[in-house]
Amino acid sequence: MASHHQDKTKSSAGDEVIPPSTPSEMNTSPIDLGHIEVMQILNEHGEVDQGLEPSLSDERLLEVYRAMILARTFDQRMLTMQRQGRMGTFAPNTGQEACTVGQVVPLTKDDWYSPSYRSFGAQIMRGWPMEHLMRLWAGFHDGFPPPENVNDLPFSIVIGSHVLPAVGLGMGMNYKKKNDCVVVNFGDGASSQGAVSEALNFAAVYKAPVVFVCENNGWAISTPTAKQTANEVIAARGVAYGIPSIRVDGNDILAMVFAVDEAAKRARNGDGPTFIEAITYRMSLHTTADDPTVYRDEQEVLPWGKRCPITRFEIYLKNKNLLTNDSIQEITESCEQEVIAARDKFYSMPSANPGEIFDHLYEIMPEELSRQRDEYRKRLDDKGVDYE
Repeated sequence: MASHHQDKTKSSAGDEVIPPSTPSEMNTSPIDLGHIEVMQILNEHGEVDQGLEPSLSDERLLEVYRAMILARTFDQRMLTMQRQGRMGTFAPNTGQEACTVGQVVPLTKDDWYSPSYRSFGAQIMRGWPMEHLMRLWAGFHDGFPPPENVNDLPFSIVIGSHVLPAVGLGMGMNYKKKNDCVVVNFGDGASSQGAVSEALNFAAVYKAPVVFVCENNGWAISTPTAKQTANEVIAARGVAYGIPSIRVDGNDILAMVFAVDEAAKRARNGDGPTFIEAITYRMSLHTTADDPTVYRDEQEVLPWGKRCPITRFEIYLKNKNLLTNDSIQEITESCEQEVIAARDKFYSMPSANPGEIFDHLYEIMPEELSRQRDEYRKRLDDKGVDYE
């Protein structure tokens, strides 16, 4: 990692590099950041630290920008569909596009990705068709398995439960002497789960090639970070297990790409895991079943609108003469058309077959379950529901 950014807490513009995730409830206890690097490359004004600027081609930069726009467009369309009653409960990602997309930009097709449930921007970039993800969120079982030839795990709704299997993948890579890596992400709330602690310990002891990305968006549903942990620096947990750890501005796409790229190289070279705490903010709902106005002051959200990851990246790309207002409009419209096309594909897919719910439990169905199935089918017959 870039050691000359160690302990950096101010940018050249005088703004905090890592703003408090919950401004009104900051922990006031002093935190020693002497052993934890803090990184920001692109600040909210579009100013860039050229010494750490990742080496990405112009084409790749525009691809990353479009992935972020596509993630937000998908998010907004999904919210509309849910409010129309045409989509199940889902977890919006507005404001976290740099955090999620940046996790997978440095990965190869041979690397593995283990997402949490707010990672659809990264999943789309990894090759998940959007209509596939719509099936997932609508509750269809065929939406959960990853597409063919995509080295991703399906996400788990059980908080933090996917982190241990991701470490198992990494340990398997060591066993098979493969020079690949695994990126696994989870939220600040999941960091308090025992399974995550176990995963960190296993990865450290066995030098598993795993990049842990903790997306600290300030809220574990309705619990602010300051009420969840006495040490607001979650990256310190990685240090406690002997894992190199870093705090990154999660709304800075360049810092996310740089940090994950460095961690992935370490992993592939056999140097073990890295812990990245990405500071971002949940601008929207925890899920569409949530009402954040019940537990947080909306005045806290306003400063984060000025830290929008897309806006600052647009400034950066304009300064490089890669974007104009016209090209931004063209990309936005193109993404909207792509999402609408995926929505229409999703709408044209067959509805769920209620008769299938007993089909995937046992190879040989127990007698008791067989009786339940027969009773269930009789009720479907009585209601005139076709299940064949």
